Amino acid sequence: MAFLMKHMLGDKLKNMSGGDGEEAAKVEADGKETPESKGMSREEFEEYQRQLVEEKIERDKDFAMKKAERANLRVALRDKYRLPDSAQDDATVQMAGDDIDLPEDLAKMVEEDEEEEEADDSFLGKLQNMDVDALKTKAQVTMTEVKQAAEEKCTVM
Repeated sequence: MAFLMKHMLGDKLKNMSGGDGEEAAKVEADGKETPESKGMSREEFEEYQRQLVEEKIERDKDFAMKKAERANLRVALRDKYRLPDSAQDDATVQMAGDDIDLPEDLAKMVEEDEEEEEADDSFLGKLQNMDVDALKTKAQVTMTEVKQAAEEKCTVM
């Protein structure tokens, strides 16, 4: 950690010193950094490169996990609202494995929505299960009966 601070502060101080082109001479011809261009010993430079690689691997792993969690949430929402599936989300979830769960707060939200949906489902379920043709027929019969009753009582019609 100390060499990272030294590296970060050292570069800032070197840049303030006038930039007489020494750093360009310390970079290899193919553009790669060398220990001399960073002002470190070979061991420090190797440790620095190793830490960079480890940090990149960790960032990539965290990113893949977050991406899989989002895909898992989208899949759950598509199931809930009966939307068509996305092959991309399914592939993302499969790549991450089965250890992906919804974050706790999102899981609570989905659970609360399901509870509300179950409470509302009783009324909606009744509406969906009604026979519309039977209602239509009954309404037409009632209208004809009312019309006939009105014609019998009304002399003008």
